[in-house]
Amino acid sequence: MDQCNEAQPLQSLGKESLKHLRQLFFAMFLLPAALQAQGLEPAVESIDEARAAKIVFLNPEYLAYHPVKVEAGKKLPLVIYLHGAGGLGSEIRRIAGQPRRLVQAIDRFGKGPCFVVAPQCQRESDKSDERGTWEPGDLDLFLEHLLERYDDIDPDRVYVTGNSMGGYGCWVWGGHSPQHFAAIAPIVGGIGRGGPKDVTPDVDKWAANLAKVPLWAFAGAQDTVVPAERSERMVAAIKRAGGTKARILVYPDEGHGAGRQVFGSGEFFEWMFSQERSAKSGNSASTPRIPMETFADGLAPEVTDLNAADVSFQSEAG
Repeated sequence: MDQCNEAQPLQSLGKESLKHLRQLFFAMFLLPAALQAQGLEPAVESIDEARAAKIVFLNPEYLAYHPVKVEAGKKLPLVIYLHGAGGLGSEIRRIAGQPRRLVQAIDRFGKGPCFVVAPQCQRESDKSDERGTWEPGDLDLFLEHLLERYDDIDPDRVYVTGNSMGGYGCWVWGGHSPQHFAAIAPIVGGIGRGGPKDVTPDVDKWAANLAKVPLWAFAGAQDTVVPAERSERMVAAIKRAGGTKARILVYPDEGHGAGRQVFGSGEFFEWMFSQERSAKSGNSASTPRIPMETFADGLAPEVTDLNAADVSFQSEAG
């Protein structure tokens, strides 16, 4: 073998060569980290005890992805991710895989710094005989906690998105408490308590509450778990209620895994982060909403998460 082709130990390299190696290492590894605005690894944090005592199905622990750096006095957006049924339980690290695609995309499309949080819904509670579900009352308390704990969150730029059961969570939370949000983005979400193919009797009430909130729903035309028609029906109801800011995108060749298309789209993140709650837009905190009783709505645990293939739904009713 030609001697010049053999690998040379670092000790034999000249000072100039070592300098170039150090510069290359910095460019490849340290510089991207320095430019990164969004933290990609979550911290496990907890809801304050007073509110934790009031929640029904939420795990008091949640995942928080913090910005790498927060400028003094600057308010940052908050993105809340609601997991699919694959994340049901009381082990908070179990859900870490579901929001990862979202967090990575926020960083990739340059939409950080921001706060990203992911709560966990438990399968059961000693406060209810119902199965675990996204409860608007629980989520209201969760958001109160976040806004109180983190002074750097901009309350006028709170966004919620979620997949499958988490998409349902977006519909039901936004349908009860629209005043919280600058934008809502349900992905392949159902709209009824009885399972993915169920329909709430309160579609029109939800729609009236959602009519002034920017909303972009996503579905897969080939979805055999949660029919795309459910999202289409909800958006149509919002428009009948006078909503002009609701839109829907149905991917013709996607099934229940359509979320991969959503979180791979720069257009989606450009839309979401451009929304801001204001009195002028009609979705401010002071905007009246149609009062609604609290429901224990949710999707059955068979609904798959963001990366799963289509599965057959089996109702747990009875």
